Amino acid sequence: MATYLYRIGRWAFRRRRLVGSLWLGALVLAVVAAATAPAGEEEDLAMPGTESQRAFDLLDARFPEANSQGAEARLVFRAPDGQRVTAGEHRAAVRGALGSLEGGGQVASVTDPYETDAVSADGTVAYSTVTYDADTADLTAPTKSALERAAERARDTGLTAEVGGSALDVEEEPGGTTEIVGVAVAAVVLVVALGSLAAAGLSLLTALVGVAIAFGLVTALAVPLGLTSTVAILALMLGLAVGIDYALFITSRYRDERARGRAPEEAAGHAVGTAGSAVVFAGATVFIALVGLGVVGIPELTRIGLGGAGAVGLAVLVALTLVPALFGFLGPRVLSRAERKGTRRGVPPQHRAPGTGAGTGVERPGLAVRWARFVLRRPVPVLLAAGLGLGAVAVPALSLELGLPGDESKSTETTQRRAYDLLSDGFGPGFNGPLTVVVDTPRSGGARGAADRVAETVRGVDGVASVGEPTVSRSGDTALLTAVPETAPNSGETKDLVNALRDTVPRVEADTGATVLVTGTTAMNIDISEAMSDALLPYLTVVIGLAVLLLTAVFRSVLVPVKAALGFLLSVGAAFGVLVAVFQWGWAADLVGIEQTGPVMSLMPILVIGIVFGLAMDYEVFLLTRMRETYVHGATPEEAVVSGFRHSGRVVAAAAVIMVSVFAGFIGMSSPTIQTMGVGLASAVAFDAFVVRMAIAPAVLALLRDRAWWLPRILDRVLPNVDIEGEALSRGEELSRTAAAGPTSGPTAGTPDAGTTYGSDATVPLLPLDRR
Repeated sequence: MATYLYRIGRWAFRRRRLVGSLWLGALVLAVVAAATAPAGEEEDLAMPGTESQRAFDLLDARFPEANSQGAEARLVFRAPDGQRVTAGEHRAAVRGALGSLEGGGQVASVTDPYETDAVSADGTVAYSTVTYDADTADLTAPTKSALERAAERARDTGLTAEVGGSALDVEEEPGGTTEIVGVAVAAVVLVVALGSLAAAGLSLLTALVGVAIAFGLVTALAVPLGLTSTVAILALMLGLAVGIDYALFITSRYRDERARGRAPEEAAGHAVGTAGSAVVFAGATVFIALVGLGVVGIPELTRIGLGGAGAVGLAVLVALTLVPALFGFLGPRVLSRAERKGTRRGVPPQHRAPGTGAGTGVERPGLAVRWARFVLRRPVPVLLAAGLGLGAVAVPALSLELGLPGDESKSTETTQRRAYDLLSDGFGPGFNGPLTVVVDTPRSGGARGAADRVAETVRGVDGVASVGEPTVSRSGDTALLTAVPETAPNSGETKDLVNALRDTVPRVEADTGATVLVTGTTAMNIDISEAMSDALLPYLTVVIGLAVLLLTAVFRSVLVPVKAALGFLLSVGAAFGVLVAVFQWGWAADLVGIEQTGPVMSLMPILVIGIVFGLAMDYEVFLLTRMRETYVHGATPEEAVVSGFRHSGRVVAAAAVIMVSVFAGFIGMSSPTIQTMGVGLASAVAFDAFVVRMAIAPAVLALLRDRAWWLPRILDRVLPNVDIEGEALSRGEELSRTAAAGPTSGPTAGTPDAGTTYGSDATVPLLPLDRR
C-alpha cells in the first residue's frame, strides 16, 4: 500500500493544477446540487420489528385519515391566579383563539376543551389538541404562524397560553457561534504546532473543501435518501475534525521528509506513502465502524452512520490528493520559518538542530520527549494513576439510563417547555406521555366489545392514572384507547408500566380473540432504548474484535492490539461516565446549557463507540507507527518509544486538541442530540489521546519491552503485510543506493555506523528487517 500511495503523492504534486481543478469542480457541483435540491424532511424515529412500530403501521392502515405520526400541537391555557379557566370570559377567549385556527391551511381538526373534558380538576388549566394533515417537516410558515398568533390572542385577554407538541419543532442548522469558536481554536493550534501560517491554512482549507462537498451531497440527497439535519451535522462535525487531523499528519510528515534532505516532490510521495498509509487505515476503521451502525436496525441510525462514513471517506481522499497538490503550490512556505532560514543558509538538513535553523547538531528535547522519558523511568506509577483515574471517571457509567428527549429537555425559554410544565401541573406528570393501546379483531364490528374488555383490564394495572373512551375504525375491526400513566414519560416507573401492560396482553387476547399492542411516543422511546441497550454489547464486541484484527496486521504484534483495545474501552467508559454525570446527574450542566436532566440519548452510546473507535485508532497508528519503524531498524524498545514521541507526540497532541475543539464547538447547539454527541465525543477523544495513548500506552510498552512486538510465526505467515511504515519504500531506496555505490565487500559491509544514535532526529539507518 505504501508504494501505491507514494505514487499517488508524487502524481498529485506533479499534476497539482489538474488535481486542484478537479476538487474545485467537485466543490462547485456539490454546492450547486445542494442549492437546487428540495429541502429534506425530519422523520420520526422508527424501529422495525418492535411492538410499537407494528402498532403504528397498523394504525396507519386502519385509520388512514388520522396520520398516526403526523404533526400535532397542544394549545394550553391557564387562568390567572385565583380564577378558573371555565369562567365565561375565559371560555369565550379560549374558543375565540381556537376559532382562528379552524379551517386554516393544513389543519385537520381542533378540539374544544370544554366538550372533550380537557379541563384540569381544579379548573385552572385547559388544553386543545390541534392535528394536521401533514408531517412536522411539511408544515408551512403560515401554518406555524397561525398557531403562534392564536396563543398570542389568548394572552391578550389575560390568559397564560403556550404551545406544545411537534408542530413548532424546527430543524437544527449548523453554523452557530460555538462552532466558529471551535474552528478558530483549531486554527490557532495549527499555527502553533506547525509554525507556519501557510501550513496551518493548508490543513484548514483542505478540511473545509471536504466538509463542504460532504455537506452539499448530504443536502442534495436529503429527499431521495431521507437524510435529516442530524446526518448533515454529524457529517460536518466528523468531516471537519478528521479532515484537519489527516492533513496535519501528512503535512507534518512532509516537513520531516524535507528536513531529511528530500526534494519537494519526493518528500510529498514519501509523506503520502507513510503518513498517508496511516490515514487510509485510520479512515477505514472509522468508515467501517460507522457503516456497521446499520446492523442495529434503526433506519435513522443507519443513515447517520452512512452520512458520517461518507464525510470521513471524502476527508481521506482530500488528504491523499489535494494536500500534496497544495505542497506544490505553496512551495517552501509550508516549512516553518526556522526551516526556511536553514535552507537559505545552506545548512544540510541532517545537521540542523530540531526546531532551529542553525547547524549546532545539538538536540534540545521537547516536552513530548521529556514526557516519554519520564514514563519510561516510572511506568508502574503512571499506569496505575492513569488507569485508576479513568476507572474513577467511568464509575457513573454504571448508572447509565437511555431514553429519548422530549419537550421536557428543552429550555424554559421555549413555549414547548412551558406548555409541558403547564400540563404536568394541571393533569399530572404522566399526561405528557400517554400510551396508546391498539385493539385489532379478526372480524368487522368486533372491536367495540374487545376494546371495552381491554379498557377494564388496563384500568386495573398499577400506575395507570386514567383510560379514555375507545375510538373505533370505520370498518369496526380496530379500536384504540389512550392510557395516561401516573409518572413522567422518561421515568423508570413508566417503563415498568409499559412492560406490565404488555404482560397482561396474552390474557386479554385469550379472552377476546383480539390482538392487543401498546404503542405511542413514550412506548416507542422505551422500545428504542431497550433495543439500543441490547445491541450495545454485541456492537462493542464486533468493534473490539475488528480493532484487534486490524492492529495485529498493521503492527505485526499480538499484545499491542490487545493493549489498544483495552485502552479504547477505558476511554469509552470514561466518556460514558461524563455523559451520565452531566446529562443524568446535572454536574456542570450550567456550563453546557442543560436546564433539565434526564436519561442519556438512546443513540449516543453506540454512536460514541463507533466514532471514537476509529479516532482512537488514529492516535494509536500515528504514534506507534514511528515506534515500530524505529524498533524494526534496530533500536531498543525504550529508544523506539522515545523516537515515536519525538516524531509524533506533538502532532498527535495538536490533533487531539483540534478534534476536541471542533466537537466541543457543537455543544452550544440547542438540539439535545447534538449537545450529547459534542460532550461525549470531546471527552472521549481527550481521554483517549492524552491519557490512554500518551500515558498508558508508553507505560505498557516500557513494561513489555520486546514482548510487545512479538507475533507467532503462524500469524506472521497468514496475516497480510500492510506496510504502514513504508518499509517497501525504504528497501527500494537502499537497493538503489547499493546499486549506485557498486559491490561492497568486507565484514562491515551493510552494517550501521558505530556512531549512529537511534531515536534521534537524524535519519534512522536502514537495516535488514530481522525483527518483523
